[in-house]
Amino acid sequence: MNTTTPLPQLTPRRAHAARLLLAAFAVVVALDLGGLLAGYPELHLTVKPLLLSVLAAWVAVRGGPPLLIAAAVFGWGGDTLLRFEDDTAFLLGMGSFALGHVCYLLLFRRYGTTPRHVLPLGAAYAAVLVLLVALLWPDLPAGLRIPVAAYSLLLTAMAFGALRLGAATAAGGLLFLLSDALIAMNIAEWNTPAPHDFWVMSTYLAAQYLLVTGVLRAARTPGAGAVPEENRPAVDA
Repeated sequence: MNTTTPLPQLTPRRAHAARLLLAAFAVVVALDLGGLLAGYPELHLTVKPLLLSVLAAWVAVRGGPPLLIAAAVFGWGGDTLLRFEDDTAFLLGMGSFALGHVCYLLLFRRYGTTPRHVLPLGAAYAAVLVLLVALLWPDLPAGLRIPVAAYSLLLTAMAFGALRLGAATAAGGLLFLLSDALIAMNIAEWNTPAPHDFWVMSTYLAAQYLLVTGVLRAARTPGAGAVPEENRPAVDA
């Protein structure tokens, strides 16, 4: 049984601040994706560090769990480091995202419940992991093969763990898998859908939002991981 204490109700002042931050997040997301679609990478590079920092601030104002704030901050670290195109920055950025995945895994364990059909689902996620790494391995730079494989294992575990909080959060985990798979395919010099950066960022931002709101929902109503999506309370701004 989940005995975690639910989050306190927001005061009117905090609720107003949360709405403003959520609106700010929507604005920077629109600027980021719009810049990529319009062919202005400079705009993307300018606003990218704001994305997860604003989301982290939103979580903090809503009184979210410290681990969830940390997950968003590690996402911000990864976003910031991946603005630099060299192997060292890539590895450090991947490490920052990995720490965020660990935070999510701990949150899923704290607030979630074991999904039905856990063994077949686990086998499916494992099969996707093995197939993707096996296909990418020959085309990845030699120095990145083991780090990418290790990161992929942790990412897949996070995506599988997201099943504990229901369908919407699980969709966030799958979108994170898709986003990072597109990055790995690009590193391996595979053809990916154009514009590449737009699809990477759109799936990534949707993933982070779904994961964050899924955890907030579960933290407000401990044990909600066992409740069907349509019967759960919405996450207020």
